[in-house]
Amino acid sequence: MSTGAPKTGSGGALGGISSWSIRNPIPTIVLFLALTLGGLAGYARLKQNNTPDMDLPAVSVTITYAGASPAELETQVAREVEDAVAGLGNVKHVDSTLTEGQATIRIEFNMGIDVDRATEDVRNAVSRVRANLPASVEDPVVQRVDATDSAILTYVVDAPAMAPDALSWFVDNDVARAVLAASGVSKIERSGGVEAEVRVHLDPDRLFSYGVSATEISQKLKTWSTDQPGGRVTLSGGEQSIRTLSSAARVEDLANARIALDDGRTLRLSDVARVEKSWAEPRQRARLDGKEVVGFSVYRSVGSSEVAVAHTARAALKALEAAHPDVTIREVTSSTDWVEEGFEAAIEALWIGALLSVAVVWLFLRDTRATLISAAALPLSLIPTFAVMHLLNQTLNNITLLAIALVVGILVDDAIVEIENIVRHKRLSGKGAYEAAMEAADEIGLAVVATTFSIVAVFGPVAFMGGIPGQFFR
Repeated sequence: MSTGAPKTGSGGALGGISSWSIRNPIPTIVLFLALTLGGLAGYARLKQNNTPDMDLPAVSVTITYAGASPAELETQVAREVEDAVAGLGNVKHVDSTLTEGQATIRIEFNMGIDVDRATEDVRNAVSRVRANLPASVEDPVVQRVDATDSAILTYVVDAPAMAPDALSWFVDNDVARAVLAASGVSKIERSGGVEAEVRVHLDPDRLFSYGVSATEISQKLKTWSTDQPGGRVTLSGGEQSIRTLSSAARVEDLANARIALDDGRTLRLSDVARVEKSWAEPRQRARLDGKEVVGFSVYRSVGSSEVAVAHTARAALKALEAAHPDVTIREVTSSTDWVEEGFEAAIEALWIGALLSVAVVWLFLRDTRATLISAAALPLSLIPTFAVMHLLNQTLNNITLLAIALVVGILVDDAIVEIENIVRHKRLSGKGAYEAAMEAADEIGLAVVATTFSIVAVFGPVAFMGGIPGQFFR
């Protein structure tokens, strides 16, 4: 008959940890309570997203040049910017997309660079060639390319009492200010609607009588001021694709503006043209249920929670709608609804899996105490994980939920092996729970840990993958 404390066997240091925990239950209980509380606090702060945030090594430059054709943008804008950024370090390739009135240059860098530093380098390079660009282009917009650059919410705005241009202005001004003030919102984009503009319709007979050309009038208007869009020129029934600019506060002020000609004469714009306020030709349309609508999309910033941003944006829009009873703001689509549904389904699956695991333990061991211990081991082992995830800036997304589901299976496997060995020692040798737990933990503790680490060894290399897949799984 053996006496004294059970001997330490093949478990070694790992068996010593188990033995110490069994001999000193109070510190162990306090430790797990602290870990559980930390895990619950971390869980409350975790962000919910569809996929992990990824740091793409790319920067975009967007330049708007109203009225310019793609050919003009290529020679006057895109080539200047491409030459400026091509000399930056770690540039992989540069490509440009040109549409009427807008050029978008995308610079892709090698993996592993500091994207914030690269963005600043691109901004400095574009600033150096700003003077080489046409004077009437808008200031270039330099921003990093985000994997999260997709709308999380889409709305339509209805206001029967507002004209289309007034409703478009309401979205661009009031709605934008209200939504952008919400935490985590990076931008909103309007779809549909119109832009107000001033059109200048030149009279060819009057131009001939004054001895001036449409080109001369257009150039004089451009040099007169460069603040606001002026409109399009209609000559002999045809429309010339040019735009004039005016800083006049009213249409009447622009019509009465005096223009100095090259020969020293001056004339009012109304002497040779008809000036009227109108809407710019729509470059995009938005339709819902067969009707023209004005809508907008909400985008979240990198590092924010899709679900939390959606909630704050909805609250801001609800307050704005209450302040404008004549305006109706209706949500059309939301990517966060199925993110929340997927999260709830994953948590439900975890609970069902844990309950089934406990049922399996009871079915094979027929021991109530062992079953309760197994049931307690699962949450006590899983909940502290949320504290670590919060400290590592992880989010609750498809990848992390899949990893948690995998870990639950490993925890159940380890718990069943440990508990079954304890029950076996109790039944075969008639020992008490204390002695059986000491010997069982010492006997197979190393084997259980080795089994777990073998699984870690299989998935460990994924954490060191390079490129976009590496960021996705890391």
